[in-house]
Amino acid sequence: MTTALPFAALLLTLLSSAASAQGLRDVTAEVGIRFLHDAGDEGNLSLPEITGSGGGFFDADGDGDLDIYLLQGGRPADPPGPRPEAPGNILYLQGSDGRFTDASAGSGTADTGYGMGLAAADYDGDGRTDLFVTNYGPDRLFRNLGAGRFEDRTGTAGVGGSGWSSSAAFCDYDADGRLDLYVTRYVANDPAKACTQQDGSRDYCSPQVFPGTHDLLYRNLGGGRFEEVSLAAGLRTVHAPGLGVVCSDFDGDGRLDFYVANDGEANQLWLNQGDGAFVDDAFLAGVALNDAGRPEAGMGIALGDLDEDLDLDLFITHVADETNTLYRFDDGGMGLTFADRTGPSGLGPPSMAMTGFGVAFVDLDLDGALDLLVANGRVQRKPALPGAAGDAFWSVFAEPNQAFRNTGVDGGDALFSDFDGAGDFAAAIEVSRGLAFGDYDEDGDLDVLVANAEGPARLYRNDFDRRGAPLVVTPLDENGRPAFPTRVIATLDDGRDIVRRADPGGSYLATNDPRAFFAIPAGMEATRLVAVWPDGAREEFPGTDAARVTLRRGEGTPR
Repeated sequence: MTTALPFAALLLTLLSSAASAQGLRDVTAEVGIRFLHDAGDEGNLSLPEITGSGGGFFDADGDGDLDIYLLQGGRPADPPGPRPEAPGNILYLQGSDGRFTDASAGSGTADTGYGMGLAAADYDGDGRTDLFVTNYGPDRLFRNLGAGRFEDRTGTAGVGGSGWSSSAAFCDYDADGRLDLYVTRYVANDPAKACTQQDGSRDYCSPQVFPGTHDLLYRNLGGGRFEEVSLAAGLRTVHAPGLGVVCSDFDGDGRLDFYVANDGEANQLWLNQGDGAFVDDAFLAGVALNDAGRPEAGMGIALGDLDEDLDLDLFITHVADETNTLYRFDDGGMGLTFADRTGPSGLGPPSMAMTGFGVAFVDLDLDGALDLLVANGRVQRKPALPGAAGDAFWSVFAEPNQAFRNTGVDGGDALFSDFDGAGDFAAAIEVSRGLAFGDYDEDGDLDVLVANAEGPARLYRNDFDRRGAPLVVTPLDENGRPAFPTRVIATLDDGRDIVRRADPGGSYLATNDPRAFFAIPAGMEATRLVAVWPDGAREEFPGTDAARVTLRRGEGTPR
């Protein structure tokens, strides 16, 4: 549907288009965010300092817009635990003017553990988004009471854990209507251990110096309580340095699985057997190692359809001297298989010199193809790059972030090149770690939040020129709560199908916008929408020319 724009609206559109040439623009100070991460550097080179902390978007106060939560570090306590005099995590609430206010003091979320990552979801089904925080030390579960206030329910819920947790993901793996929780855990750190480079100088230890630990799976029992079922699920058979996790139905059997990125050891693909047990299929599926048969230093995870075949592909970030790795889903009639297609994609060489952490598939310019963002920062000391942020100690770890444009598909492979004009996101040279994505300004495209180690958090607003129109889809369950992970398939009026995921999980130490984001070519519209719900059921909904639509389970046509 095409209508003439009034002159004022036309002028505003032209002005917005002119401003949009700035790519991802740093608006951190402009919107009122003043967060400085304290890694705790006191010369002891403790491993938690260099792994960084995360952050993310979620609606904390129920007003319909996205708020921001950022994890604070501070000197790691050993044995790990709360640090009464340490700076706490920060909750920023977004006002109607788009500015953010530090509401931590009265929120109940100012945890003083050494913060790592977070996951946000309505675990108790009361319609409010709760917050799970992972720590170097006991984790924390904050129940949302409404109006930006929370209470610590860790003890009663039974999800405190121990040791060193990293990324986490909520999803209903047993399809009982309640969100369960997967928590990756890193290593059994020994702060007394001293590690050196080849020249004998002190440096941060490799995770392989320390024993790995098993991940945790918590089954939601209802009534605000969880049961740790890691042993029965089979997770305790693997001790590895877990960092990233994503929940999805990888094998299409209607049961949710987990993919875990491990740092320097084989990754896991935990396939749900339907009886509470999981089996690691990563080796058979081709996503445990790279195509040379070697494990890599897995950190962040992105999941999405890069090659427009309606299957979901995986991208994992790694350290320098390893490429980041793209696993393309290979539907060749051989069951669940992926192929390492890093080489053909063009993403290999640009990542060799970088150490990637947070990562996201985001259609930056709304051209209909998923682009790629990677947050970078070293873990070993090297000469500082020109323009590197930080003092003499931290500047040697700083690296620029990277943005890659998806230029199309050739021979089944998605091809990428450097995204010229990526703006402030690619210009900053900092020690970047967590990366979260969300449409904080509700303009239909995805903005980016980056958490830096020993540096400021950055909020980048998406000001790219748009090649299409946005369509934001919110899938809800029968009770009106966000349903994830849900795959949404939009059919365009030229017959093409596009799939996007609605899921707050993924990346590294982050929680993201839980909606699905599409780009509709100019002059076209979505003629139908299909929701593939977390349990595999499919439901068809009418098409739309609107910019936003909500799909509520049970209100469509089963397929």
